[in-house]
Amino acid sequence: MKTKTRQGTQFAVCIDNSGYAASLAVGKLYRVIADDDASKHGYIRVVDETGEDYGYSVERFFMIKVPQLVAHALTGRSRKRAHRPNGTLHPAAQETRRA
Repeated sequence: MKTKTRQGTQFAVCIDNSGYAASLAVGKLYRVIADDDASKHGYIRVVDETGEDYGYSVERFFMIKVPQLVAHALTGRSRKRAHRPNGTLHPAAQETRRA
């Protein structure tokens, strides 16, 4: 049984897909699903190339932190405004407006 904890959205980059070439791509960023039981056994649960979440050895991945704005974009969560929390436009958005 999965035990999920709420720690925010986490991501990991695959660094070893040996034996799982159809499910994992080296260098690809994967969304991590919190699973306390899996982590006790040295595994992390990721949404792989099948679109489903499976447990893989944590040694196959490098955990990374991404800014909240990036996490929203990667998970498909929409933001009401394309602005930063302090109201300023993201630098990429400013460039788009100038063009």
